[in-house]
This record gives sequence, structure tokens and C-alpha cells, in this order.
Amino acid sequence: MNNAIGCIELNSIARGYQVADAMVKAANVSIVFHRTTCPGKFIVLVNGDIGAVRAAVEHGLQAGGGDVIDEAIISNIHPDVFLAISGTSEIPRGGALGVIETFSIAAVIEAADAAVKASDVQLMDIQLAMAIGGKGVVTLNGDVSAVQSAVEIACERVKDKGVLCNHCVIANPSPEILETSL
Repeated sequence: MNNAIGCIELNSIARGYQVADAMVKAANVSIVFHRTTCPGKFIVLVNGDIGAVRAAVEHGLQAGGGDVIDEAIISNIHPDVFLAISGTSEIPRGGALGVIETFSIAAVIEAADAAVKASDVQLMDIQLAMAIGGKGVVTLNGDVSAVQSAVEIACERVKDKGVLCNHCVIANPSPEILETSL
């Protein structure tokens, strides 16, 4: 079952291509995407079964060497994570707004997955470093207690990596904020 993802974030574009190549050659995984991000970073995201993803990430880390910024392996990825990354999530119609900001792309994907698995929230959007100084941002929506719980759990998931930048929960955001957050 191809429900795991592996992600490697690098500070070198050239090395990023090498890592992507090493990952797909090492195991039976598919590239979800590999691309440049701001500021001159590169991200590789693969999916497959958990064993293949682990093997691919291991080989990718070896190929990436000192150019690796962050990495993540997530088994049983929540399907809403892909919708939020692609910008195809539905616009919420009320409820609280949660925002989690990280210094790495891999961490924001981990945070988003942890949040949506932990509580009854809707992922609105996951921004992956473009035009935001290389940061990652996830926005989510739901009732106040669910959003607070999801944000706390997501922050706990990534804080030990040292890449948590900031977070907030807005209990009653203006409708304009929710409508323009996607």
C-alpha cells in the first residue's frame, strides 16, 4: 500500500537532483514532486509503502550529505495533506483559524499530518517555502478546542527538531481572513 511519504529538503539545487535520482533508484517509490523552493532550496517528496520510503530516504540522506536541511518519513499520510499542498482544499465557512509556521518544509508537512490526525480539523492550505523565505506554513480550521488541540500536537511534533517558528489560534477570525487564507 502506497500510503507513506518521505521528504528530504536541501540547501543545494544540484544536490537535490542527485538526491531525487538516488531515492527513486534505491527503492520502489514514486516522486510526488521535486522542485526548487525559496531561498534556493530544493525539496524531494516521494511516496510508496513504508519500507520502500524508508530505504529511499536513507539513500537520499547519504547522497545529500551536508546539504540536507531536514527530512521526514510519515507512514499512513492523511489524504488531506495532499489536498492542502495542492491548494484544492475547500474554503471553510467559520470556526477558529490555526496557523503553524516552521523554518523547514519537511517539518510543516509533518505538522500538518499530525494536526489533521489528532483532531477534527480541516487543513486549509500548506505553503511550501515559495515567497516566504523558505518557511513552511499550514493553516487549519475547525471549532476552537479542536484547532487548539491540533496546533498543540503539531507544534509538539516538530519542536524537538528546532524548526518551529511560531503558531497562533484565532478563535473568531473575520470572514475575510478565512476567505483569503487559501
